[in-house]
Amino acid sequence: MKQNPLPDAVAALFPTATERSRVEEWLTGELQRASVRIQAGPVAPTVDMTAFRTELEAFDFERPRPLEEMLRWTIERMEQGIVQMANPRYFGLFNPGPSFPAQCADRVASVFNPQLASSASSPVPVELERYVVRAIARRAAFPDGAAGHFATGGSESNYTALLCALTGAHPGFAGDGARAFAGPVRIYSSRDCHIAWLKAAHQAGVGRAALSLVDTDGRGRMDPQALSRAIALDRGQGAVPVMVVATAGTTGAGMIDPLHACADVAQHERLWYHVDAAWGGAALASNRLRKLLDGIERADSVTIDAHKWLATTMGCAVFVTRHAHLLSEAFHASTSFMPSNVAGVDPYLNSVQWSRRFLGLRLFLALACAGWDGLGAHVERSVEVVERVKQRLIDLGWTVANDSALAVLDVVPPRELAPVRDLVRRVVASGQAWVAPTTFEGRDVVRICATNGETSLEDVDALVAALHARG
Repeated sequence: MKQNPLPDAVAALFPTATERSRVEEWLTGELQRASVRIQAGPVAPTVDMTAFRTELEAFDFERPRPLEEMLRWTIERMEQGIVQMANPRYFGLFNPGPSFPAQCADRVASVFNPQLASSASSPVPVELERYVVRAIARRAAFPDGAAGHFATGGSESNYTALLCALTGAHPGFAGDGARAFAGPVRIYSSRDCHIAWLKAAHQAGVGRAALSLVDTDGRGRMDPQALSRAIALDRGQGAVPVMVVATAGTTGAGMIDPLHACADVAQHERLWYHVDAAWGGAALASNRLRKLLDGIERADSVTIDAHKWLATTMGCAVFVTRHAHLLSEAFHASTSFMPSNVAGVDPYLNSVQWSRRFLGLRLFLALACAGWDGLGAHVERSVEVVERVKQRLIDLGWTVANDSALAVLDVVPPRELAPVRDLVRRVVASGQAWVAPTTFEGRDVVRICATNGETSLEDVDALVAALHARG
């Protein structure tokens, strides 16, 4: 029987190959020109949000608009409407100007759009990611058999570590949750840790009160003796210590907790030992700097964010553990509709997520094209940039508050300049550079971090001039 033909594909969503090629070529040129403007333009957003909200009201989604018109509009608004991390005068949080291989990886992944839940549907992407995870594990001197996966960010990766710790701490946790424990659970990290641990504790069902913030040693590092005292006090009050978290590269000051000493306490107390190296873990790429992370190899698990100092696009984190079986135990599931069910392999059986984008290609291409030496040189260059800023500011009478060997500098301006937070507001408002205020060991400081692999001495000069200008 003759069948009526199907309607054509919606042209606005699925244009012809010729039209796609034309638009892609045009878009590549537009993005290249935008990149040049971003690098030379203001760092802070310049958008009028009231006007932008009015613009949005014009989109009733009833009248279709040409794709090129909308792409041009989007590029213009993105140039105006975000802090420009790709600008080499962005000295802010751990958000880098992304490397070109990582950008290319995003384009490839978006075209093929693999679903990384299953090794049957995406055998090459799944195996490629496993290969990169094993390479990271070897770099951290983890034992053979270490496993892990890519995640959307450090928060997800750290949450994974907590679930593994809880699963390993009590056989009843998987079924009964926090009720399995004889008392309230406790997790220990320094008071300078990333406070997303509160969210992880909430998500895991042990409650935010489970996070115990341990005193630092006066230099931004967790005090191991204070850690031991906190554990002893909690045990005496009927709590159940489960996990010690050391930070390798604190957000505020780039400090590295004493990894061996923290490992000693965790080992003595028989607790899971996790190193949150979301930012500082990139030092593993450098043969010169990796000794700063001595002791990381003793961890039960590690978090490293490739979208921070390894300069991939957002978001791309790596979780690694020496206890591969616990990943399967914590995240196992059984269903008839998945095309594969391979424990220890299929990402949906070994991670928080189910459906997931192909994240690992970003780091794979960067490693394949630059090698460990290239990524190490990128990391070392950032340290050199911060050292140049440091020396310039010291010569102008500024005081250094932290002693990080990594690429974060906390400084206090001379008295004749504005207070820290007023000074930072002025610098950011000028558009000449972007820095952040924070508090380190009880006093306000200007936080400066080298995040862009293309920052030049001229950019350093511009930053110093903006910081030291009298308002």
